[in-house]
Amino acid sequence: MNRTVRRIVIILTILILLPAVFFTVNEILSLKQNEEVISKIYSNQLDAILYSVNQYSEDVVSDWASKIDKFHDDLNNFDDVKIHLSIDSFYNQFPSLSIIFVADSVNSEIKLIVKNEDNNSLSKLGELKKSVKNILSENQHLVKRLLTYKKAGYRKLEPIKSDTTTDASILLFIEETPEGLNRITGMMIDPKEFTYRILSPKIQEIAQKEFLISVFNREENYQYNSSRDFKVGEVQQSKSLWIFPDYQIGISLVGQTIEDLVQQRALTNILLIGLLTVVLIIGVWIVYRNIKKEVEIAQIKSDFVSNVSHELRTPLSLISMFSETLEMDRIKTEEKKKEYYSIISQEANRLSKIVNSILNFSKMEAGKRQFNFVESYLNDVAENVYRSYKFHLEQKGFIFNIIKDESIPIIKVDEEAVSEAIVNLVDNAVKYSDSKKEIQIRTGIYDSFAYVEIEDKGIGIPLKDQKKVFEKFFRVSSGNVHNVKGSGIGLSIVKHIVDAHKGKIELSSVVGKGSKFILLFPLSH
Repeated sequence: MNRTVRRIVIILTILILLPAVFFTVNEILSLKQNEEVISKIYSNQLDAILYSVNQYSEDVVSDWASKIDKFHDDLNNFDDVKIHLSIDSFYNQFPSLSIIFVADSVNSEIKLIVKNEDNNSLSKLGELKKSVKNILSENQHLVKRLLTYKKAGYRKLEPIKSDTTTDASILLFIEETPEGLNRITGMMIDPKEFTYRILSPKIQEIAQKEFLISVFNREENYQYNSSRDFKVGEVQQSKSLWIFPDYQIGISLVGQTIEDLVQQRALTNILLIGLLTVVLIIGVWIVYRNIKKEVEIAQIKSDFVSNVSHELRTPLSLISMFSETLEMDRIKTEEKKKEYYSIISQEANRLSKIVNSILNFSKMEAGKRQFNFVESYLNDVAENVYRSYKFHLEQKGFIFNIIKDESIPIIKVDEEAVSEAIVNLVDNAVKYSDSKKEIQIRTGIYDSFAYVEIEDKGIGIPLKDQKKVFEKFFRVSSGNVHNVKGSGIGLSIVKHIVDAHKGKIELSSVVGKGSKFILLFPLSH
């Protein structure tokens, strides 16, 4: 039966989860496709902006190269005073240009064209020449490539990585002398000054109010923004600047990006699908619980009918067998007849108890059982049960004792119902006692309750089942329960009786060591 329930639940779960999983996967795949499209759009957009900015930067430095070329040729026709004045005037036109150097070849002497104020430090100039010479030596392949471009009639500017002696970026190009020779020329440019003075107007023109464009260097923690300050991490797309390889240009849309909108929509859809899935799963879980409960109840009822039928069949068979034997006058001795009469009487009493239990349970379920509360001594009720069972249990090899607390006052109870509860507990103790056959009844006072305690040394009840044993039809599925006759309503009746007295029932049990049931009845009721 449980296998059928699980199969039904699995089918329901699959039918519910399949559409949810399908739509979720579809949303995720769509999100990835949208992100790819957006990424491509951003990339193309950034490429266009980078191309525009780089083209503008190239035009600027190319113009500078032409002016440097002409200026260097003019310096050869000036005297020393005019040379100094011309150099300062030239540099004043280009604040981001720090130093110009020329060399006939990679291994030739380096000539620096510096401002007059920088000529005062000979050691610094010497170190700078040495640094430039090392840079040219390390980039011979680049110089050869520039010469190739020059021979083809094209002057190209190439950036090279600066060393640690200066913060400036270096651009190399080949210029032609009046004599028709080629010489190496280099510009040292301050990227930050160039960005602020040259690129910023162009960036502002491109960005307007639609984009946020930044020029930044993560290593130096430098950043220039087109409109407002924001973190480098907010840049959605970035690429290197051509003339300054150590610097990058990044772009973001103003406000919420298309990517954010797509992600937000996809996230909303996924959350709604997830919420719907959770609701459906909860529905499946509720259906599963109800089906499981109904199946369990049906199984319990089936077991109850089977157990009761078995319990009724045994005494009826014995009564029928022995009465038939007596009726046919097969027993000749009076002693044997008395024995058979005794067995018939015992089985009739047993049958009566079973029927009474079922009738009491039926009344209890229908809410029709009436209780007759009278002033009684709890000790007397327990004593009567003890006397009724003492001989019978001792014959079965049980050690059966009672310990009474004589200080218990008179309380209002239904003596018949309390006796029935104690008898049910004693019967259970007998049924589930294994090799150690000891049962003890104890009475006493605890807090504002008088109690009756029934303790045995039987097989015990597992902890996981201790809260369920008072449920109707429930029987513990471990131990020797399958070898013991019972209907599963005894403890349910006990609990109903105790509840009717506004009392409590407590259970303490250890598997293999026994169980202890305590029935607590209020002193004032």
